Amino acid sequence: MVIPWLGFPLAALLKEVEPAADARYVRFETVYDPDNMPGQNSPFFRWPYVEGLRLDEAMNDLTLLSTGLYGKELLPQNGAPLRLVVPWKYGFKSIKSIVKIRFTEEQPKTTWNLQAPNEYGFYANVNPNVDHPRWSQKKERRIGDLFRRDTLLFNGYADQVAGLYAGMDLRKNF
Repeated sequence: MVIPWLGFPLAALLKEVEPAADARYVRFETVYDPDNMPGQNSPFFRWPYVEGLRLDEAMNDLTLLSTGLYGKELLPQNGAPLRLVVPWKYGFKSIKSIVKIRFTEEQPKTTWNLQAPNEYGFYANVNPNVDHPRWSQKKERRIGDLFRRDTLLFNGYADQVAGLYAGMDLRKNF
């Protein structure tokens, strides 16, 4: 979906806190409030929800911390108070209701990667050449369109982000 997000580049925040030299990843954690979010009582998922990015992905100008959308303040159902937006990745990387951000030396263990590692890789780059185990990712239908169109590598942001993955096997590192 093409969404007019409001917010600021994550890099602006990360530069203010100056990560230690051994920091290679950024770990994000969502609010944990099962009394008000009954889905968090589910025994099927580990809570709180955790996501992560490599530090260079987090520092990319396209990576945003969203505070709103469509010209209005972000609502709880859309991820208030802060939501991560990484437009070249699949949506599960866009963690909502962020309450903790940490630098780590090791790759964070993320919620979906722990839940279904054969389906949800750490990198989660949009790659139409790597099918999800249960469906093809070669075509997509945008909201409002009747027909499917070819899915673009990195969601159409290849010129801005392909260099982050130079030399990586994007089939293995899905």
